[in-house]
Amino acid sequence: MISARHQPRKRFGQNFLHDPAVIDRIIRSIAPQPDDHVVEIGPGLGALTRPLLSALGRLDVVEIDRDIIPYLQEACAGYGELHIHNQDALSFDFTSIAKQQAIRLAGNLPYNISTPLIFHILNQLSVIRDMHFMVQKEVAERLAAAPATEHYGRLGIMVQWRCSVELLFGVGPGAFKPAPKVESALVRLTPHGVPPVKIADERRFADLVSRAFSQRRKTLRNALKGLLTADVIEGLGIDPARRPETLSLGDYAALSNATVTNPTAGK
Repeated sequence: MISARHQPRKRFGQNFLHDPAVIDRIIRSIAPQPDDHVVEIGPGLGALTRPLLSALGRLDVVEIDRDIIPYLQEACAGYGELHIHNQDALSFDFTSIAKQQAIRLAGNLPYNISTPLIFHILNQLSVIRDMHFMVQKEVAERLAAAPATEHYGRLGIMVQWRCSVELLFGVGPGAFKPAPKVESALVRLTPHGVPPVKIADERRFADLVSRAFSQRRKTLRNALKGLLTADVIEGLGIDPARRPETLSLGDYAALSNATVTNPTAGK
């Protein structure tokens, strides 16, 4: 087997998917069509690459590990036209390969970079149609979490503002080699055609949400001190004694917009 000839590298977060049933379920969830422009992140030894390439005829992949590329090319020989971008996905410009149609992203994301990678991709949604990512189950739960639940926080708010989130199914450690110490899950992220809330200043919104959850045990009154007074928060119909994890996306939009429309809101 090809996988036996390449030692997984911990620094690249390599856990290779090998379970045929899981691979088939992922491909069916993506449902690739011949005219789709799909980009796979972290193809590894080609477990998803082969069936995707076979269905599409052409596929772009982003792979940081140059030593694995010969194995990937060997595994995918004869399946279609494979374009390998030997780059770090954390800095890859997906807009550079988007042509006349939006691209579809897929991949078993390295768990050590999945959250920063998702934030990197959020800045390029103008060229993205949808995303199917295998991530750590806890990350998937954070992506899909509702207010006042265990996993609700900054990641979920920032992603749900930009995308609809579907937690499709869970995957056990045994589906990978080497087996990770955590459960995994496949999620589908689909950029909103129209955002669910209006944000007056995207940078201020991101900063406010980040600040709120950096001090999530504090009340809003204290967590947002210097940005919004208790009176301004209360004027928005939000109790300043509430904690950050209890607020909805709409609540955070209202708080952020108040910092824009009222320059003295924090004084």
